[in-house]
Amino acid sequence: MHTVKEYVDYIDSQISAIKYPSSPSGLYEPIKYAIEAGGKRLRPMLLLATAESLGTPQGMVINQALAVEMFHNFTLLHDDLMDRADMRHGKPTVHIKWDAPTAILSGDTMLTLAGMMVTKGNLRDKSALEILQLFNETAIAVYEGQQKDMEFETRADVSVEEYLDMISQKTGALIAAPCLMGAILANTDRERREAFNDYGKFLGRAFQLQDDWLDTYGDPAVFGKKIGGDIMNDKKTYLLIKALADANGEQKDELLSLMGTRSPEKVERVRAIYDATGAETACRTLIEESTAEAIKAIERAELSDKATEFFRTLAEKSLTRRS
Repeated sequence: MHTVKEYVDYIDSQISAIKYPSSPSGLYEPIKYAIEAGGKRLRPMLLLATAESLGTPQGMVINQALAVEMFHNFTLLHDDLMDRADMRHGKPTVHIKWDAPTAILSGDTMLTLAGMMVTKGNLRDKSALEILQLFNETAIAVYEGQQKDMEFETRADVSVEEYLDMISQKTGALIAAPCLMGAILANTDRERREAFNDYGKFLGRAFQLQDDWLDTYGDPAVFGKKIGGDIMNDKKTYLLIKALADANGEQKDELLSLMGTRSPEKVERVRAIYDATGAETACRTLIEESTAEAIKAIERAELSDKATEFFRTLAEKSLTRRS
């Protein structure tokens, strides 16, 4: 097993080595800009670490890891456009640096590149088919989750259960998938595949809930983008849904009256209601519970002590990360 830094450095070096056509530069320069802008590299790292924990060297599965990261960045280009976000990793988003049509077309190209990468390499025929099917199923889950997220914006009756189902698709699927891919590529047994898939599923839940929390309570200098974007865009995060469910009449009326507005004081007023209703505390508790479930899952895989500790520590960092 490698350290997180070693995995990230390796992934970054492989991303930098990707060769793009020289023309048209207006298509490929935004791709290079977006994928080399930084990030945690969590998804490709999970794939590499899973495979390595099961005895398969990272060099044997790097193409699939790069495919996952390319796909993830494709979704970010389109998400940033839909969310009207102007910063990503502390840099202007693609639709701001270039324009909206460029973000759409370069994003589409990233999706195609990811599909080409995912079956690249010396894969067994059966593994290639399994990986391609998993890749496509994951993509559909992400799209479905994104659509539900968009539809939630115009509803005031979204339940916590609906929200958790949505994030299991939009975020969880693309964190569980690289874990399962790594296990498939390592040709491990069904029980271990299920353990890794469950680990990724609960890690994905904790990760998204922490993102919800950071968007409201984080430090913009560390988070890499403005705080309060979800509130300004009336996104149905766990915090908002829980606050609406637990608010008294006055608090609920104020929340509903603020929806659709973009006043400077909106973020502070909504955040104060999150605090008063206990939504912030409930969010932190659910992050802790999801992290604990992820750790239980990885312990079922019966890995080496070093590998188990790697995945346990990775999950625990979801409780404290600030970016």
